[in-house]
Amino acid sequence: MTIVVETAVACAVAWALRKARRVGQGADAEVDYVLDAAMDRVHQVVVERLGSDGDVARLEQEAEFACGQSPEQAERMLTGGFTRHNIENALTEAVDTDSDFAAQLETAVTAYRNAVDSASPTVLGSYGLTVGGNLMNRADNGSVAAAVLHVEGGLHLGNPSKPGSKNH
Repeated sequence: MTIVVETAVACAVAWALRKARRVGQGADAEVDYVLDAAMDRVHQVVVERLGSDGDVARLEQEAEFACGQSPEQAERMLTGGFTRHNIENALTEAVDTDSDFAAQLETAVTAYRNAVDSASPTVLGSYGLTVGGNLMNRADNGSVAAAVLHVEGGLHLGNPSKPGSKNH
């Protein structure tokens, strides 16, 4: 059940960050809608148990502040915070003492994981990149260009240019 709690806490952090980043904006696409709905469900289960004030409200405030300070570092700023740990401890205790809540949280987290899997079908490792459309991979100034591809659908490589040509 620890993994369920950790995922629920990560989802709560992600929910707060998405909310802070999207102030005044709607969902960007259908994928965002599906992810948002799954995150909303986990958030709802957490709020029903912990309440919407206290640490949950504080997490939302911290997410808003972190996004305002450094959007690219916001998640890292929240990951090690006391508020996140307080929520994790409260959820762990709730899961350990209330089997109905544990089942609700596990169902919501499973739906969230399924939404994430359907939104990004390929698991990307470090420095992974998902590309829809054309991708050019080129080496300059004595560097090396390399790529590992996982292709779903068609792939056309074309003819590589000759070394020393103007297109190389």
